[in-house]
Amino acid sequence: MAANKIKLTICGANYVVMSEESEEYIQELAARLDEDMNNLMSNMPSASVTAAAIVTALGYLDELKKAENGADNMRSQVHEYLEDASKARMEALDASRRLAALQKEVDSLKERIGEV
Repeated sequence: MAANKIKLTICGANYVVMSEESEEYIQELAARLDEDMNNLMSNMPSASVTAAAIVTALGYLDELKKAENGADNMRSQVHEYLEDASKARMEALDASRRLAALQKEVDSLKERIGEV
């Protein structure tokens, strides 16, 4: 996929980035970054653009780390569920075999009783 040259404006500064992602996607990311940084700077008027960028980046990294941990937890739970399902399937198969054997034994006993 060819890289797209995309013009962005964040906190009043213009940037050009190259990305293989669509321009719409990169513009959405830039809009969120711009909004988050501007919100931070309006709540902390003494914050510079650089400080706002760092604090915002830390917030994004926190979100990413928590999402990764959540995904790891979900993968672990799915793995456990699959193991439980496999165990239950094996137990059901074993029970089915035992039932078939018992049914055969019952049929055999019925035949013997009928012969008497």
